[in-house]
Amino acid sequence: MSISATVAGNTATISMTGRFDFNVQRDFKEAYAPQLTNAAVGAIEVNLAGVDYLDSSALGMLLMLRERAAAAGKGLKLCKPGAGVAQILEIANFSKLFTIV
Repeated sequence: MSISATVAGNTATISMTGRFDFNVQRDFKEAYAPQLTNAAVGAIEVNLAGVDYLDSSALGMLLMLRERAAAAGKGLKLCKPGAGVAQILEIANFSKLFTIV
C-alpha cells in the first residue's frame, strides 16, 4: 500500500492505494498525525479511491482518526470509496459516523 498526504488550502488529503489493513497502521498514522497539529489545516479528507480492500483494523484506524480529528477541532470526510469498500463502510454503519462523499 502507498499512503501520501497533501495540503491544498485548509484541507489535507490522505490518499491511499492497495490494501488498507493492520500492516499499514504506522504509515497511516505518520500521514495523518502532522495534519492534526498543522494550524493551517481545518479539514482532513481520506481519499479511498485507490483502496481495494479494508479490514476491521482499518475501520478501527478510521475511528481513531475520527476521535483525534474531533479533539483537534478538524473536520473529517471519507472520499471516493469504490463499490466494495463502500459496502464494507455501509455494513459497519460508518455512514452514521462519517461524512462519505
